[in-house]
Amino acid sequence: MRKPSKPRFRKYTISGYQKEALQYLRPPENISVSEWAEKYRVLDSKSSAVPGPWRNDMTPYLAGVMDEFCNFDTEEIIFAKATQLGGTEALFNILGWIIQQDPSPAMLVYPAENLGESVSLNRLQPMLRLSPPLKERWREFASSKLELQFDGMYLTISGSNSPASLASRPVRFLFLDEVDKYPGASKKEADPIKLARERTKTFHNKKIFMTSTPTLKSGHIWQALEEADVEKHYFVPCPHCEKYIELKWAQVKFPSEDGMSPMDRAELAVYVCQECGCIITDQDKPRMLRRGEWRTVKQTTQIARKIGFWINTLYSPFVRFSQIVKEFLDSKDNPDTLQNFVNSWLAEPWEDTKMKISAELVLDRQTELPERIAPSWTKLLTAGIDVQESCLYWTIRAWGNYLTSQNIAHGCADSFFEVEQIMNEDYFMENGDKMVVQLALIDSGDQTDIVYDFCASNSDWALPSKGASHVMASHFKLSTVNRVGSRAHGMNLVLVDTGKYKDMIAGRMMKKNGSGSWMVYNGCDMNYAQQITSEHKINVKSNGRSVQKWEKKTSHADNHYLDCEVYAMCAADILGARSLHLQETEITPRTEVKQQPAATEPEQNWLNPGGGQWI
Repeated sequence: MRKPSKPRFRKYTISGYQKEALQYLRPPENISVSEWAEKYRVLDSKSSAVPGPWRNDMTPYLAGVMDEFCNFDTEEIIFAKATQLGGTEALFNILGWIIQQDPSPAMLVYPAENLGESVSLNRLQPMLRLSPPLKERWREFASSKLELQFDGMYLTISGSNSPASLASRPVRFLFLDEVDKYPGASKKEADPIKLARERTKTFHNKKIFMTSTPTLKSGHIWQALEEADVEKHYFVPCPHCEKYIELKWAQVKFPSEDGMSPMDRAELAVYVCQECGCIITDQDKPRMLRRGEWRTVKQTTQIARKIGFWINTLYSPFVRFSQIVKEFLDSKDNPDTLQNFVNSWLAEPWEDTKMKISAELVLDRQTELPERIAPSWTKLLTAGIDVQESCLYWTIRAWGNYLTSQNIAHGCADSFFEVEQIMNEDYFMENGDKMVVQLALIDSGDQTDIVYDFCASNSDWALPSKGASHVMASHFKLSTVNRVGSRAHGMNLVLVDTGKYKDMIAGRMMKKNGSGSWMVYNGCDMNYAQQITSEHKINVKSNGRSVQKWEKKTSHADNHYLDCEVYAMCAADILGARSLHLQETEITPRTEVKQQPAATEPEQNWLNPGGGQWI
C-alpha cells in the first residue's frame, strides 16, 4: 500500500506582532477601481439619495471612467458631464482605491478653499469612516481638515484661489474638481491648473483626473476635452432594434403647445430612437444603461495618454425625460436660465452669439470670377498681411460702392521679398484694365523690427499695424512709430480695433452676393474658409458682468486669414471706401423761382452768381 505523500508546506505558529509585520509585505488585491468600490465603498445618508453599499449597476457609465485610472498608459482623464451624474463620487472611489491599493501623495483641488473644507468634513471623512480598509489606514488624529494623513501617503485639499497651497508640495495623483469654476490666471500668478500640474512633474507614473460641468467653449473642461487624444461617449442598446445609440437631446419629443400647459407637455415626453424610430420610455433606461459601453468617437493619436469622457443628463437613472423637458420649457425664454440648462443638463458649452458663421457660408459667397480677376465694379484694391514665425499669410480684396468687396487672391509667402513681389504685381479687371494694391496693412506684433524696416522701404503702399487690446471709439486710430533707431521712426502706425472689423465681416458675410456683400472668388479653398470662420462671438464674464467677445472656436484653430481680412478692411477704411458711392452721386440742381429779384450791387453777386433766388 502506497504511503501518503508529505505536505509540501509546513505550517508554523507565529505571534501577533509577526503577523502584523507580514501584513505590510502582502501585495495589494488585483482589482479595478469599480470592483473596489463595489466591495468596500459605503454611501452615507448625508450625501447620497441611495445610502448603503456602492452598486455599479446604479450608474454603470461610471465604471468605465473609474477603471480608466488603472490603465498604465493613461496619464490624464477628462470627465465632462452634466450635474449630479456622479463625477465627484467616481473621484472619491478612485481616491479610496489609491489609499488602499497604491498609496502615494495626492492633491484634490476645488474652486475655493472653503469649499474644500466643506467637502472634507461632510463627504470625504464620512466615506473614510464607513469603509473598514480606509478607516484602518487613516491616521485621523494626525490629520487636519485640508490635509488627511494615511499609511504611506497624504491627501492635500486645496483651493484654486490659493496659489501658495497649489505650489507647496510634490504629488503623484492630482484631482481637479469643477475646473470651470476656477479663477483665471492673474498677472501675479500662473493659471491654477498649470500651477497644480507642476506638482506632478517629478513622477513618471503620475495621473491627473479632471472633471466639471462645461460652461463656455473656452472653459477649462471643454478645452481639455477637445485636446484629448481620445474622446469617448456612452452608447446604449435600443430596446427595440438592439442597435447601439447615443442619447441626444434632439431625439426627445413632446407635444407642441396647442393650448397645453408646459407641465402637461413635459409629462408626455418620450425618446425616439434615431435608428428605428421606436419610442423609448424611462422604464427602458435602467436595462439600457447596464448594457451600455463607452465608445471612441474621436482619436487623434495612436498612443493615447489623455482620455476624455462626455455624458449628459439623458443618461441619469435618477432623472426622467419629462423632468428634462420641463426644465427646458421653463428655461428657454431667458438667456441666463437657458445657459444653465445647456451647461448643467445637456453638458454642452454655452454659445450666445450674434454672429454664427461657418466655412460653408464662406464658400456660398463664391462669385463666377476666377482667382486674381477683379470685378467690374472695383474701385480700389487693399491687402492684409499676418506675420508668423515661419511664413506670412496675405490676402488681397477688391472694394466698390457701399463696401461691396471680394477676395481676389490669398496665400502664404515664405519671405518678405515674396510679399513685395505679390503686392507689386498687376491685377486685371473683367474688362482688362490693370490695377495695383493701393494700401496693405502689415501686422507688426511679430518680427516688429523687420516689419518696420520693410514698411519704411515700401512706404508708398505699406503701413505697419497692430491689433488694439482695448475697445476704441473708432474702428482704427493712426499713431506713430516711436522706436528710436528704426528707419520707420515717425511713420504712421495703424491701431486696429479687430473686434469691430470682425463684426463688419461677419455681418456682411450674412448678406447674399450683391451690393454691400462680402464675397470670395470662384474656387476658393476650404482652408481659407475655415480660418475666416475660426472665431465666434460669445458671452464671457469680465469684472462681474457679461460682455461679448470674439474667441477661437477651438484652441488649435488657425485664424491667420481672418486677421488678414481685418487688416485689408481697415486699409479700405483708411482710403475712404465707405464714401466711394458719394463720388458718383449727382447733385440735384436747386429749384429757382420765375420772379427775378431786384438788381444788386456787383460786389454782392458772388453770393448768387446765377442771379436766381435759392429756396
